[in-house]
Amino acid sequence: MTLFSIAKKNIVQNFNNYFLYFASMIFSIVIYFTFVSLKYDTTIQATSDGSPKISSVFSGAAFVLMIFVAIFIWYSNSFFTRKRKKEVGLYSLLGVRKKQIGRMLFYENFIMGILALVIGILIGSVLSKFFVSILMKVMGYEAITNFSISSEAVINTVLVFVVITLITSFQGYRLIYRFKLIDLFQADKEGEQEPNASIIVALLSLILIGLGYWIALQNFLESNVWKSLGFAITPMVILVTVILGTYLLFSTLTVYLLKMSRKNKKNYWKGINIIGTSQLLYRIKGNARTLTIIAVLSATTLTAVGTAYSLYYNNRSSVETINPNSMMFIATDKNLTKLVEDIVSNNKDHNVVFHQSIPTLQLDADITNLKDKFSNDEEKYTIISNSHFNELAKAQDRNDFLSLKANEAAALDAVYMEGMSPKYVGATISLKLNGSDEKITFTNLKKYSVLNLYTAYTSLVVSDELFAKLEKEANPTYMEVYNITNEDDAEQLTKDIQSIVPDEAAFSSFYANYASGLESSGLLIFMGGFLGLVFLAATGSIIYFKQLTEANSDKGRYEILNKIGVNKKEVRKSIAKQVLFVFALPLLAGSAHSIVALTALSKLLQTNLVIPVVICMGVYTCIYIVYYFLTVNAYYKIVTKSN
Repeated sequence: MTLFSIAKKNIVQNFNNYFLYFASMIFSIVIYFTFVSLKYDTTIQATSDGSPKISSVFSGAAFVLMIFVAIFIWYSNSFFTRKRKKEVGLYSLLGVRKKQIGRMLFYENFIMGILALVIGILIGSVLSKFFVSILMKVMGYEAITNFSISSEAVINTVLVFVVITLITSFQGYRLIYRFKLIDLFQADKEGEQEPNASIIVALLSLILIGLGYWIALQNFLESNVWKSLGFAITPMVILVTVILGTYLLFSTLTVYLLKMSRKNKKNYWKGINIIGTSQLLYRIKGNARTLTIIAVLSATTLTAVGTAYSLYYNNRSSVETINPNSMMFIATDKNLTKLVEDIVSNNKDHNVVFHQSIPTLQLDADITNLKDKFSNDEEKYTIISNSHFNELAKAQDRNDFLSLKANEAAALDAVYMEGMSPKYVGATISLKLNGSDEKITFTNLKKYSVLNLYTAYTSLVVSDELFAKLEKEANPTYMEVYNITNEDDAEQLTKDIQSIVPDEAAFSSFYANYASGLESSGLLIFMGGFLGLVFLAATGSIIYFKQLTEANSDKGRYEILNKIGVNKKEVRKSIAKQVLFVFALPLLAGSAHSIVALTALSKLLQTNLVIPVVICMGVYTCIYIVYYFLTVNAYYKIVTKSN
């Protein structure tokens, strides 16, 4: 029998242990192949105006995935080495040369890698049309996708994963040369010491995490901490404190809590809790680094996917904020106004809900009293009258009207951000006219606008009498405002108007921004979702491998328990508790970290991320639970299987 045949036989016999690793590799290859294929897809290139941008985004995502998968495969192999040490030692004891053992291990890993590569490319090829359809759907395009296999994507994927497989296979080859024979047979006895726990270090872990959270949730523009450390250094400080705190949490605080649980004699001596608690206690410190990596990966995944989904979920509301009207432009001449009116009225797919010519004034103002951190002392404003504001507010179904008098004014700031935007209410500014100034005082602030932001500047509302007075000294600019039905499906109408409107008319359209936002956020959610699934599969697999390695070490202990009469139900219950502890710790820590990160992001973006974040965390947790039950079942089978 050749070494290659032995390697194949070993893979078949140990396939149950390798299944999740093998499946995770295949899934990673499928996603990598998909990302590379989408770079060259003709449907995307023909449909999207931003296809070069999409191509570069998928190139970046494929590179990130390549690095991550390489680390994951390398890391996974290190878990398998401990499990194989005794077997390798036995080969060596029987007189098999080190070179032959190394070649056998090399063949095993290489066969699995090539099999995963072939299956991954085949699955990716079959599903390529499906993935393109999903991408087109989330980006808001309706296109007929054609089945095609990109030769460039196949070559790229083969080259990348053959190199990764060769490197990790060589890692297996070196196993026999890295350890003495006695080390190989005593692999299961490594690190079996009860760890010490310091209450001071345990408290320090909570302080570090709390400090990182506190800094992250501060208003970075007003916080003295952000100002003193600098905007470049502070995020690094947050990362270091939270990651270090998480490591200490797993290595010390959990040890301390497990030791405290032993003092509860009633629970500790119940059933075989003593076994599960002792095993966790002995191993938790050795697992601290792995659990920290998984917690950080989980937090990163949840934050990235949560952010991407939030942008996608809130796309319409975000566009409505900056484009409260379906279309708007400056009436540069009467012919243009009439031409646009004819195009809109003759379009059978969209009915005009509201159309009005709004007189506005474009005036510079001295805003020294506003104390705006990001503007000069002078700013240009678009000014409308109180009555026209109320008219537009009614047309936009806003139950919010103004009643200004004399020199009172209201600011319309659709992108108002606490701590960043000017403090309008109570402030007085001077509107610059020909040879004179007109002072107005802000009595109201509306955190929205009735005018499209691209067409109008930051807008102010003044009383009707003041507007009439200002109108005599400044020529009014008329803005054409349209609200139509089915505004999110007005591609052709928008293109027809854009083709005749000059740049100086500053044409703005709900559809244009909506389609652009849907394309960008759809691309992010597609890419982030699949990358997140790869990261989740990898983190779940790492815990799975580690628990199975420990299950093989614990098999002797459970055989003794079986001999003294402990039933299988008690054994399964003990395993479930033990594995739950290992799965729950990084999930809870990662979820907490991501909630804080997304809360800080929510404050920055001034948007509600609760619903999309809850959905993402729910999906993530459900998949994690599946990994948990798979691990419990596999662990139970190993420790109860007869020799």
